[in-house]
Amino acid sequence: MPRRLFLATLLLSTAVPVLASSFAGSSAGASSAGSSASSGSTSGDDKVVAQARDDAAGFVATDGALRTARLEAALRVMREHDADADVATDLELARAILAR
Repeated sequence: MPRRLFLATLLLSTAVPVLASSFAGSSAGASSAGSSASSGSTSGDDKVVAQARDDAAGFVATDGALRTARLEAALRVMREHDADADVATDLELARAILAR
């Protein structure tokens, strides 16, 4: 239990910058995803997933409690491009982002 409290405190102390950066980058990520879809390229989609790495770490650390727009976009991209990702849980996909 003390470890969980420590992790929650640590996460909350860094949550404000994480959330602020998530909001700041969410429109850029959406723009990037939209342009890559229209060009047929996946490089924009790869960037969306890569940029969600910190958000995925927060999501995993809170056992799914901390969810951001950037992470949501990455999960959507993964599910659109990988049939196996369609049946995976959000937590499993967040761990896959961290493993990349």
